[in-house]
Amino acid sequence: QVRLVESGGGLVQAGGSLKLSCAASGSIFSIISPKAMGWYRQALGKQRELVATITRDGSANYADSVKGRFTISRDNAKNTVYLQMNSLKPEDTAVYYCNAVTEHDYWGQGTQVTVSS
Repeated sequence: QVRLVESGGGLVQAGGSLKLSCAASGSIFSIISPKAMGWYRQALGKQRELVATITRDGSANYADSVKGRFTISRDNAKNTVYLQMNSLKPEDTAVYYCNAVTEHDYWGQGTQVTVSS
């Protein structure tokens, strides 16, 4: 059974930092690390959007809105992806979802990030 478990969300003031973690587990991940892992977010009343992704070899891609503030990284041995979020803004408030891609897409349950002004 595949599971993606996120942690690290919470409430922070504008300008603050949070670090999200997502650990992927399941038999498929014991064979090979996901070819890509990433973070998406969905604010209330809006569509889910890409935040950042990272491939197995470490190539990262960011949404323009988070470039220079967020950093994605991963530990292939642990099948874990991280998102360091700095200089947070109220508009970063959303539920953040972890994603892992093999032959299929897998999603976590989401973790709430709330940035107060």
